[in-house]
Amino acid sequence: MSGRDQAEMYPLARKALERLLKSADKHEAGVATRRPALTSSALASYHALRSLKDKEEFEAVMAYGQSEGAIKVQRPRHDPQGLIERVELVDVDKLATLLGEVPHAARVDMAKQTLSAHLAAHPVLADVLSSWEKLKKVRGTAPDDAAGWASACDVIAYCLEQVALGAMETPVRDASARLFKDSKRIESLVPRLDVLLAGNVEDDARSDAEVLQELGLYREQQPARLAGNIVVRRERGAFPLDRPYTALPPSTVLGLGGAPSQVLTIENQTTFHVWARQHCDSDVLCLYTGGMPSPAWRAMYLRLLSELPISTPVLHWGDVDEGGFRIAAFLSRCAAEAGHVLLPWKMRPADVPEPFRREASARTVDRMVRFASDAGWDEIAQELAEAGFVAEQEG
Repeated sequence: MSGRDQAEMYPLARKALERLLKSADKHEAGVATRRPALTSSALASYHALRSLKDKEEFEAVMAYGQSEGAIKVQRPRHDPQGLIERVELVDVDKLATLLGEVPHAARVDMAKQTLSAHLAAHPVLADVLSSWEKLKKVRGTAPDDAAGWASACDVIAYCLEQVALGAMETPVRDASARLFKDSKRIESLVPRLDVLLAGNVEDDARSDAEVLQELGLYREQQPARLAGNIVVRRERGAFPLDRPYTALPPSTVLGLGGAPSQVLTIENQTTFHVWARQHCDSDVLCLYTGGMPSPAWRAMYLRLLSELPISTPVLHWGDVDEGGFRIAAFLSRCAAEAGHVLLPWKMRPADVPEPFRREASARTVDRMVRFASDAGWDEIAQELAEAGFVAEQEG
């Protein structure tokens, strides 16, 4: 059939063949074991037709499909002229061509070609492709969206280049216009960027602001929040932090005017606010990371730590989940760069009250263990492997 013929195909017949193609895709993907076929239940609407013309049009489409080698039509043995009682798939590619569509397996193959150049930098794309093969969407995307994933990879590469050049914070729409000549393109890619940055297709979605922040992009610049009875050197002088905390652009925090007894980073905003209200008069410097810290925040953190004696305890308090330990591993590398060792604060499984514990999948636990090990917290890694649960910091 030509494109015009496909468009004019008898609607009921087309719907039936589309159902057969969908069944074939499931069989090819391994999510259905039955051989693709239209049985009496799938043909019930055809059997119920009262118009001879409608039945003939339906049967003409099926006859054409059989002549093209796409399907096999079966009628009752005792009545060769009777109603069609079964339609079996013969060739999925020919059926797809007949419908003017592309088989799912072929769409996945095209997606693999599109993303092959990015697999080394982003191994999680292998999991994305594997999910698509099994007819599972990833953040609402399917194989036909592979080009968007490639664009998301380009965004990450661009942002890393900008940070390396010293551009720690960039308006997201400026970056998008430069990269794609479309000021809103990057924002449409946030769900894909989230997966690529987290390295996990199963992670809960983060807010757009948190994902963009990790890349050094922003819609509205977010200040760094600092708490404690600590003097901080800024561009126009050295001033003690206000109660319960002070919020400043990270680039304006140049250093410390005194030595805190400890430095504590906190992942979540609610927990930071509670801590700040309770301890703003202490000599502990507390910093809110805002989830995964931005490049500008990281640069500020390095400036602050580099001025402190190695004996000053540097601690982190975050979620007991995959994201929390991923952040901990990142901060551990930052602390090591400044000559310090990052220590955990209330991040052992035993620190979590039982009502706040949620069972975690084996894959999530494995990733938590790996990130805890990356942070240098081998004992906690072992405890996580045995505990098998996750919990949010607020608990």
